[in-house]
Amino acid sequence: MTASPSSSVQEARKSIAERLREIRLDAGLTGRELALRCGWHPAKSSRIENVKTLPSDADLRAWCLACGVEDQAADLIAASRTASSMYMEWRRLQRTGLRRLQESYVPLYERTKLFRVYCSHVVPGLLQTPAYATVLLSAITDFRRIPNDVEDAVSARVARSHVIREGDHRFAVLLEEGVLRHRIGDAETMAGQLGHLLAIMSLPRVSLGIIPFTAERRMWVIEPFTIFDDAQAGVELLSADVKLTAPNDTHLYTRAFSELQRLAVYGARARPLIAAAINALG
Repeated sequence: MTASPSSSVQEARKSIAERLREIRLDAGLTGRELALRCGWHPAKSSRIENVKTLPSDADLRAWCLACGVEDQAADLIAASRTASSMYMEWRRLQRTGLRRLQESYVPLYERTKLFRVYCSHVVPGLLQTPAYATVLLSAITDFRRIPNDVEDAVSARVARSHVIREGDHRFAVLLEEGVLRHRIGDAETMAGQLGHLLAIMSLPRVSLGIIPFTAERRMWVIEPFTIFDDAQAGVELLSADVKLTAPNDTHLYTRAFSELQRLAVYGARARPLIAAAINALG
């Protein structure tokens, strides 16, 4: 079973808390004595060590100063910032709308040579038509209650998809069959999106696999994720965008992708599934 992506974030934060506890113990201080030197409530030391309160940069500097290891503060701050950047809440990423978020991915997309994409609920952004993207981003805007810049966001999403036809990129995409049946927008929007998938399948650098409802599962349906080369895995949760760069984490999602690939059908076996979904639109 794949571990929850948020558990990797928690492990990173736990590692920092354990380092802080070791520093305190090496200094011969109790939590209360540390709190007195740092000028905060005694409970705060305990909450930091038990990963119930995330230390700020200032907290880390004060902790190291109190324990006489000021030289370790910079490393701890860097580790803490890395752990925080792994888990970015959508409300922070989307607070000004969706356009800037779409544009923020462009450098990553342009430097990635191999994309491995798994989607269990919707068509991935790289393969979306403008009409489908408009409906989906409008729904996200309404749900998140964020500024409406959907038109600009759709343009940015479509523009960043240039990597499919330009440059030296390869794409291995896996969709659960349910993605073909989950109606985003009206019948015309869905028919256009499904037709676009049929066209995309003919591109030489795109491998599009469909995991049928009837597949005898060796790997269950999991959260959507994208692996960028072997350097990073991006996992989409309802609450956050999780960026995983630790080798153990990226390897875990690479293994999951390999297992899901075994369930998928391609080419002449995949096209009828897409055609059937189009016909079901009436």
